[in-house]
This record gives sequence, C-alpha cells and structure tokens, in this order.
Amino acid sequence: MKKGDFLLTSESVTEGHPDKVCDQISDAVLDEVIKQDKMGRVACETFITVGLVIVGGEITTTGYVNLNSLVRGVLKDIGYTDSKYGFNYENCGILNAIGMQSPDIAMGVDKGGAGDQGAMIGYACNESKELMPLPIMLAHKLTLRLAEVRKKQILGFIGPDGKSQVTVQYKNGKPVAVKRVVIATQHTEEILDKSGQKITNASKEKIKKEVIIPVLGKLYNPKETICSINETGKFVIGGPQSDTGMTGRKLIVDTYGANIPHGGGAFSGKDSTKVDRSAAYMARYLAKNIVAGKLAQECMIQLAYVIGLREPVSVMVDTKGTGKISDEKITKIIRDNFNLSPSGIIDYLKLRRPIFRKTAAYGHFGRKDKDFTWEKTDKAKLFASKTR
Repeated sequence: MKKGDFLLTSESVTEGHPDKVCDQISDAVLDEVIKQDKMGRVACETFITVGLVIVGGEITTTGYVNLNSLVRGVLKDIGYTDSKYGFNYENCGILNAIGMQSPDIAMGVDKGGAGDQGAMIGYACNESKELMPLPIMLAHKLTLRLAEVRKKQILGFIGPDGKSQVTVQYKNGKPVAVKRVVIATQHTEEILDKSGQKITNASKEKIKKEVIIPVLGKLYNPKETICSINETGKFVIGGPQSDTGMTGRKLIVDTYGANIPHGGGAFSGKDSTKVDRSAAYMARYLAKNIVAGKLAQECMIQLAYVIGLREPVSVMVDTKGTGKISDEKITKIIRDNFNLSPSGIIDYLKLRRPIFRKTAAYGHFGRKDKDFTWEKTDKAKLFASKTR
C-alpha cells in the first residue's frame, strides 16, 4: 500500500448490474458443464442488452447444457422477474452462439500445460480482517446489503441494478476514516417526489439507515462521512434496458480495487485450465498465507505462464518493504513448497467443482464461503516459521 496521507476509492456493483449478470450466466454454464463432466473445457462469454441475451464461446464436453432454461433461471434468481425493472426472465430472447474449443489449444492443455499465456496477480494486506484492502471490502459489503434489503423486502422499492463506491482516508499508509460513500440503486417509481425527477429525501434517509450505516458501523461519522445517494435524481430505468453488459468487464471489482495491478484476464466463464483464473486464485492464496503468517504486512505476487507449458515462467513476490525476510527468500519458499503447474493448482485448490457462479458477484476474494479454497490460511504456519 502507498505510504503517507491520501484518499483511496474503490467501487462494487450488485448482482443485477448488466456486466455482473453476464458473469453469472457464464459461470453458471461452467458449473453445469463441471457437474456432468469434470474435465470439460469452457470459455463462455455472455452479452446482454434490451430484451436479449447472447451466449457464445468455446465448450468441449461430454455433457449437455439446456442453455435456455439455465439463462432464465439465473435471471430469475437475480431478480429480473418483472417488466417494471426493464427486463423479464420469462420473455427475453436467448441466442446460443457456442462452438467447440480449438484442437490446437487442446494439444497443449491435454498434457497439463497452461490454457493461455499471461501474468496473474494475487494480493493481501493486513488492513481488514479479510486481509483485503478496506475500500473494496466496504464497497462489496454495501452492494451485498443492497441485495439483502431488496430480497428481504426491508426496502421494497429497491431494484436489482446498483453500484457502490467508498473513499477511505489514509494517514501514514493506514486507513483511519471513511470520507465518502456513493450509492446508486435502481428503484421503483413509488419513491419519486412530486416532480417525478428525483427520489424523496425520506427514501435517501431510509437507504442510509438500512444500508450505509449498518455496513460502516463505527467507521460512519455523521459529521465527516458524506453520503451521495442517486445523485442523478432517479434510477428507474436500469439493468439491461439502460446499459449493455458483457462478461469480464468488472475486473477491478472482481479483485482488489483500483490500487492493485491486474493481469488483464477475466475470470468468469473459464474452466480452471485457464490460468487467468486458477493462477490468480493461487496467487491470492499464497499472498494471504504470507500475510496471515505475519511474514509481511502486505504482499503482492505475480505468476506468469506460457500456453501449453506446465511450469510458470516467472514467480515474483513484492512485500512493499514490509517483509521480515527478503522477497527473494519468500519466492524460494514458494517454489520449494508449492506445485504451481495448472494441474497442480487445480488439484490443490479443488477447482474441478461447480462452485463458480457464486464467485461472479461481490468479488472473488475476501469471502468466507468454504468453497473458496484460495481464501484458506492453512499454510500461514509454514510461512511464519520462515522468519530467518
């Protein structure tokens, strides 16, 4: 993390955001393939717009996916069940544009090699209990709370689409206060004022009371925390009616927020032979265990691969000067103790299970779910023992 005094901002989006709808559909396809064929190869992309969902990509499997039923089920679960939200799971069009994976790629992957080239980033720091940057964790918790108050009818006027943004103040490189919270949430017309152009102040207060304050807790300071809620005035038209969505367009939301590098590869819709996903999970696992073992206060790891080859071409550790031993020594510990081949990662993290749809909203990291094996800290003691 940067040293000194500064403000840091991160955002998140709800499961009803068009891009996240696409991520969830792509990962639901992946899960359905894995349920029937653990060795299936999936690279699935989704595009959504007014009244239409297009699912394409390359899939090689012995199983069968009823795409029409699957897509409508995901849309229903998310909450697009009424045309008042601009999109309805029952009557939208669905186009299937899926083909087979190139046999040229399969030649290398079948031998245990990486499914693509690229560099993947993992990160952890000690500024939150999840060992994640505080701004992105608060942003995710706000969007999760938006979904909760909608589904439980605590705030019955909330719609599926929404965003959050959090600005945290740092002093001497440590988070000390939340300076600004931004909420943009889709809603029904019932909370508009007489002008019909903006939501009522009473509705904003309800959102602040039921969403912002419970999430921020002691970090909320009514004198210092500025809350901006639906600043355009209203947000009735949302979801795919107002904005197209595509798989893989919320990469920074998926990972660590705007202050941490990203390798560039999307996660959703890809089986774990694609190191874009599996190596990013492994890099997070290693970084988290290093920080959990107090070998460093902060750790970023980069892994890089060549398509068709098993071993990474590079392993880089950067503890930003907070390590108890050198970054080079930590790199050697990783090389000596962990199998970083794609097949080794898949086996170690148990990535041939249908667990991926739930990763596709509210971040792939910092989650408590037991299926998120890359969030375990079972090797913290190993790293803690390497202080010399």
